[in-house]
Amino acid sequence: MYTALYILLVLAAVILILAIIAPKTYDVNRSVVISKPRNEVFEYLKYLKNMDHWSPWAKKDPDMLKKFTGTDGEVGAVSYWNGNKEVGEGEQEITNIVPGERIDGELRFMKPWKSQSDCYLVLEDAEERSTKVTWGFKGKNKFPMSIMMLFMNMDKMVGKDFEEGLSSLKTQLE
Repeated sequence: MYTALYILLVLAAVILILAIIAPKTYDVNRSVVISKPRNEVFEYLKYLKNMDHWSPWAKKDPDMLKKFTGTDGEVGAVSYWNGNKEVGEGEQEITNIVPGERIDGELRFMKPWKSQSDCYLVLEDAEERSTKVTWGFKGKNKFPMSIMMLFMNMDKMVGKDFEEGLSSLKTQLE
């Protein structure tokens, strides 16, 4: 009886310690320089429908169901998708636009698991007539997922997809 109680207390203590040291937030991003002026790049990026031309996830399931609501390129526009197991189901909503500088959004995943993240595209002037584009997403790791993040690396899981997408974007615009 005491042994079982002792084991339960030790297990609870281990879970508590892991929850305390686990990462509470994540911010994954990648950047690329595109040989086009910032306003031209921004005008392309602000439309959710254009993501289908450079997004790595659109390539992973070209047959995924897509729906758009709202006015594309404006705050409140939503892109919904439902695809294979690699892309899952979710939606992205434009939540803020700073013309020529940044586009913020909210990613809401429904499958394979429910989660919410903030996504962003930040544009900065680079060398002459070029634009640095930073694409990323950030959010909070809630318990118990925070403990899982001790053993998983969000940057490694998503970073390569961002690199692939930005490479496609560069090819598309140049």
